[in-house]
Amino acid sequence: MSDLLSVFLRLLLLFKLVAPVTFRHHRYDDLVRTLYKVRNQCPDVTRVYSIGRSVRGRQLYVLEFSDSPGTHEPLEPEFKYVGNMHGNEVLGRELLLQLAEFLCEEFRNQNPRILRLIHDTRIHILPSMNPDGYEVAAAQGPYMSGYLVGRNNANGVDLNRNFPDLNTYFYYNEKYGGPNHHLPLPDNWKSQVEPETRAVIQWIRSFNFVLSANLHGGAVVANYPYDKSLEHRSRSSHHSSNSPTPDDKLFQKLAKVYSYAHGWMYQGWNCGDYFPDGITNGASWYSLSKGMQDFNYLHTNCFEITLELSCNKFPRQEELQREWLGNREALIQFLEQVKPHFPTFLVI
Repeated sequence: MSDLLSVFLRLLLLFKLVAPVTFRHHRYDDLVRTLYKVRNQCPDVTRVYSIGRSVRGRQLYVLEFSDSPGTHEPLEPEFKYVGNMHGNEVLGRELLLQLAEFLCEEFRNQNPRILRLIHDTRIHILPSMNPDGYEVAAAQGPYMSGYLVGRNNANGVDLNRNFPDLNTYFYYNEKYGGPNHHLPLPDNWKSQVEPETRAVIQWIRSFNFVLSANLHGGAVVANYPYDKSLEHRSRSSHHSSNSPTPDDKLFQKLAKVYSYAHGWMYQGWNCGDYFPDGITNGASWYSLSKGMQDFNYLHTNCFEITLELSCNKFPRQEELQREWLGNREALIQFLEQVKPHFPTFLVI
C-alpha cells in the first residue's frame, strides 16, 4: 500500500507541474504570472522578454520557445503569434496562454512532434498587444453593453489602423514602377504611431520573422492580405474588391491550413456571415488602411494572416475550453507551415 501511495503522490506532483492553464480570463498580473510559470517549468527552451510598454506603462511581454532561447540560429525560421491587439477581443489572448502551457507540457512529455517544432523553429508569443484596452474591457466582462469598450489603446487609438500606410506606396510603385517588397518606412514614422505600435514595429525589424498570425474576434474566418484595396472604402460602405498580393496562392493555402484544422471555421457559415472555406481576402471583406498584416508583408516579407476566432469578442469563461479544443490543432498546424515537412497530425 505504501508503494502504491508513493507512486500516486509522484503522479500527483507531476500533474501539478504540467497541469494546463485553468480555463479562465487572465488580467494583466495573472497573465504575467502565467508566462513566468511556463518559463520556470521549461527553463531550457523558453525565455520571457519585453518589447516595450503600453501607454499606461504595462510591459508587452513575449514568451519565446526555442532550443536556444535568445539566439537566432542560421536557417532556423522565426515565427510569431500576436493576440489581443483590440483590447476587447480577448479569446486570442487566452488561446495563446493555453498554447504556451501546452507546448511546455508536451515538451516535458517528450512529444516528438512538439520536440521537433521547438528544435527547428524559434517561436515568439505575444499574448497581449493592448493590455490597457484589455483591462478596460475586462472591468465590464463578458456581459459588457458597449461593443467597442476597450477596443482601442489608452489614447483611444485603434492599433490595427495605426501602422505606416505602405499600401499606398505599393500601389503607386505597381502603376509607375518600383519595388513591391521591403518598402522603407517614412522618416517621421515614430511620430505617427502609438507606443504599442512602435514597440511591435521595432520588434518586427529586430527579428527575421517568416510567418505570423494576429488573433482577433468578432467573426470566424482566416483573413489574408491585402487588407487595403486600391480604391479604399470603409467597412460601412459595403463596397469591396478583392486585392490579392503577388503571393495570393500561398496566402490562401496558409489561411486554409488554419481554417480546415479548426473545429468549425472551414464550414463557412459563422456569425451570420458566409466565407467559402472559412477564408477571405481582407479587402474583399472590407478595406482596412494602416493594418498590421499588410505592414508585415510589405515592410519585411513576413507572411501574416489575421485570424478572427469567435463571434463573441469576450466569450464567457465556460466557453474557453471548447474554444481551445477547436483551435489547438489549427494553432499547431499553422505554426508548422514554417517548415512544410512537418506531419499534420497531433500526437498527444
